[in-house]
Amino acid sequence: MSTITAAITAVGSYVPDFVLSNAVLEQMVDTNDEWITTRTGIKERRLLKEPGKGTSYLAIKAAQNLIEKNNIDPLTIDLIIMATATPDMPVASTGVYVASQIGAVNAFAFDLSAACSSFLYGMSTASAYIQSGRYKKVLLIGADKMSSIIDYTDRATCIIFGDGGGAVLFEPNTEGLGLQDEFLRSDGIGREYLKIDAGGSILPASKDTVENGQHFVFQDGKTVFKYAVSGMADVSEKIMQRNNLTHDDINWLVAHQANRRIIDATAQRMGLDESKVLINIQRYGNTTSATLPLLLSDYESQLKKGDNLIFAAFGGGFTWGAIYLKWAYNKQ
Repeated sequence: MSTITAAITAVGSYVPDFVLSNAVLEQMVDTNDEWITTRTGIKERRLLKEPGKGTSYLAIKAAQNLIEKNNIDPLTIDLIIMATATPDMPVASTGVYVASQIGAVNAFAFDLSAACSSFLYGMSTASAYIQSGRYKKVLLIGADKMSSIIDYTDRATCIIFGDGGGAVLFEPNTEGLGLQDEFLRSDGIGREYLKIDAGGSILPASKDTVENGQHFVFQDGKTVFKYAVSGMADVSEKIMQRNNLTHDDINWLVAHQANRRIIDATAQRMGLDESKVLINIQRYGNTTSATLPLLLSDYESQLKKGDNLIFAAFGGGFTWGAIYLKWAYNKQ
């Protein structure tokens, strides 16, 4: 009997139409295009501006894009994993609503939250469900409406984040393609460096928390940067060593798009040429759970069957890790 691996067989994506450029940000806060570009690599980001639309809207659009491009019957989807840090609302699962809206009524669904590592952890989870043999089609969606939790008077955070959604379909593979290995880590030391103070069970929402701006993202940029550089580079190098891979064996680095300097440092540690690094941070900024699937969607036509991909991410908490995956198809 052939060993079952979990392979990505389809991708989809969605980003809102509204573009927030560095030039516009210059009019909003004390910053400038050169400063932002030099330190982050970001030129513009997309924002979901329509009232009443949240993360589920981004997720539904990304899922529908995948379904329509690949002529997939939603009724055949067994499971939907919704990777997000910005659910539509507390308690009610965003993934469950998304499943219903796209017609995946035979699927069960749940949300997975691990900050910017949510999609990476979701890949591990989706793979485990496939390899169990119980499920044949697992839809993993990464989407975040980061603009809903950003203070646009805070130049430390408002320049970084954008909104977007991406989706991938995992299916069984018997050719040895798909997810090969993973090295996932976490450390509670990061709890105070990247967070939202209010709105949880420790500090519920109140008039004071709203007036004090405690429902927006706070980031200690220098500390997070230091941990992210070392964390992403360490796990990427580790997974290469564990699988006897050299820089020549790696076709693509699919890294979380948080900061261009972090991505470059990771690639350098891996010994990779810049031509092997997937980059779209300049167009979208940090879309949190959506960065990895957006990369796959943007570069899908360049990915070839059998290519070796290393995924890497780092998020608040701290959460981080790397995944080694063999690409399973050529785009027609």
